Amino acid sequence: MNAPHPSLISLLVVVPLVAWRVYARFRRMVGRQALSRYRPWVHLVMFPALLVLLSWLARAELPRLVWLAAGVACGVLLSVYGLKKTRFEVTPGRLYYTPHAPLGIALSLLFVGRLAYRFLEVYVLEADYVPGITGFVHSPVTLSVFGLLAGYYVGYAAGLVRWRWRILRRKQPG
Repeated sequence: MNAPHPSLISLLVVVPLVAWRVYARFRRMVGRQALSRYRPWVHLVMFPALLVLLSWLARAELPRLVWLAAGVACGVLLSVYGLKKTRFEVTPGRLYYTPHAPLGIALSLLFVGRLAYRFLEVYVLEADYVPGITGFVHSPVTLSVFGLLAGYYVGYAAGLVRWRWRILRRKQPG
């Protein structure tokens, strides 16, 4: 009996994990959410750190850095639009927001589509695969999609933090 190929085993482990994270991300982008004190700050720290890492890895390839920067710029613009379309609610004891569903669906589909294409490319088409994070920076499309999502999440999280601060300042006696 032949042992399964290592890439098949990794695929069987990675696909359910990715599916679970995509589902969780999708739910957060389209439904009513209680505003967490910490989640926006995680986005405000994690995504810029990843952008710095990717920029450093792609530093020798100026065109790829341009794709990443263009994605970030478009993502920030989308976050401004998304914040304008977001419904904010102040209830006794809790703050809620409902993101603009069409934008959340579009960004989720873009992310899922890029993941599906990358899996197809690596596991089915068996294209020249460069393992690890360095393989990630070889694709301008992947960099631009990541930049778009990172710019969106950072801009949106900054808008949520700003809204929370305004509400809390209004509630303070003074």
